Amino acid sequence: MRTDRLGSSGPELSVIGFGAWEAGGEVWGPNPDEDVVIGGMRAGLDAGITWIDTAEVYGDGLSETLVGKAVAGRDDALVATKVAPRPDGTGFRAEEIRRACAGSLGRLGRDRIDLYQLHWRDDEVPVEETWSAMAGLVDEGLVRHIGVSNFDAELIERCEAIRHVDSLQPHFSLLYLRHRDLIRWCGERGTGVVCYGPLAYGLLTGAIGPDTEFDRRDWRSGGGGIAYYRDLFAPGRFERSLAVVDALRPIADRLGITLAQLSLAWVVHQPGVTAAIAGSRNPEHVRQNAEAGDVELDAATLEEIKTILPLGPAFG
Repeated sequence: MRTDRLGSSGPELSVIGFGAWEAGGEVWGPNPDEDVVIGGMRAGLDAGITWIDTAEVYGDGLSETLVGKAVAGRDDALVATKVAPRPDGTGFRAEEIRRACAGSLGRLGRDRIDLYQLHWRDDEVPVEETWSAMAGLVDEGLVRHIGVSNFDAELIERCEAIRHVDSLQPHFSLLYLRHRDLIRWCGERGTGVVCYGPLAYGLLTGAIGPDTEFDRRDWRSGGGGIAYYRDLFAPGRFERSLAVVDALRPIADRLGITLAQLSLAWVVHQPGVTAAIAGSRNPEHVRQNAEAGDVELDAATLEEIKTILPLGPAFG
């Protein structure tokens, strides 16, 4: 699989990474068998994916624990994880950052985290305190690189005044474009970008249709209080999402690839993007996602896709 350097000084990453949010179960419906989840991660590593992204809040640490089991004995596999503000996570005070890092290292079974990220902003704690603590973890050798997720340019610049921001993790896909300018801006400044939600939580796989019914414990049913439901799955938005999927099918068919592979390839072809994070509990789907890392889209195809995007629910 193709690789790309994360920003100006980060590691080489496969352009497709494995996302372990689903591995934590919880808001994704019934928890899958642990061996199935670990098997999916290992299938990705065997197929050329070099890194896995997780977080302390995914399944209240369960995801990190399963990732740790999946990468045991795989020193070549990189692990990225995240600390979240209170009350969901350990917190963003300096001492909380240190405690969160220790907890993640223990669950992952590792001596050092390859990429440690702030999961989302915390308006109760000055970001300067939080980022200084993150930089301290690098100085102590507990963390190799540090990044942020769901931050805007103003917050990133405040962090930059203390230490370089190695990466941004934004929500971005063919159905969710509102961070496009921020992604380009980061790329121009040497901050790598690893995008989450590149398959729009299943919509861009083509497997979801008008008659799809989600388990009531699955946030895509509308009961989880997660904002992505409003953006992509709520009545009106859902129909617009499916319109984009239908318009993309002929392109994928012509190229001889799946809709998911087309959608992932499009993301990693965007200016500023280092990699796309794709999660699945199905080993075969993971292998297919990995193959997207070798898909090349020419200028004509990218222009054709561009004409379809205004059909989507979050264009602009």
